[in-house]
Amino acid sequence: MKSILKLELEEAKLMIEAAKQKSEEISVFETIAIVDDGGNLIALERMNGARITGPEIAIAKAFTASGHKRSTHLFNKEPNGPALPGNEAFGIQQMLPGKFAIFVGGFPIVVNGEVIGGVGVSGGNGEQDIAVGTAALEALQKHVESDGLSVLTQADIKI
Repeated sequence: MKSILKLELEEAKLMIEAAKQKSEEISVFETIAIVDDGGNLIALERMNGARITGPEIAIAKAFTASGHKRSTHLFNKEPNGPALPGNEAFGIQQMLPGKFAIFVGGFPIVVNGEVIGGVGVSGGNGEQDIAVGTAALEALQKHVESDGLSVLTQADIKI
């Protein structure tokens, strides 16, 4: 048997609030999605002024990051990104059309070495989406550190 941590609505809301605060700080309108370890949506918020395409894209980024246990931009990162032409996972996004995102803005939520969910951010450029996504992860780290838990907060996460 294995004991597991479960991401709940309280933590998802905390992460979204931190992401929104960072978005406002850098003057970008974002959509933020938080999913559980099965890629199921827990919380979603589209900021006023954010693109109407943001919810579907943010959910896909969070789903991909959680399910594949890596930051979504790593699929296309030179030189060995697995989804790059000629590499082992070229075309992987076609396996789950509309659900699998291989570009910047998705981050697995890793607590004590285990993926417990994902965060997806859509609306800014790559640099902005990374800043907003990592702000959400940092907020979760601050929230759980008194419980002796550790959250990965860097942009490049691969488990």
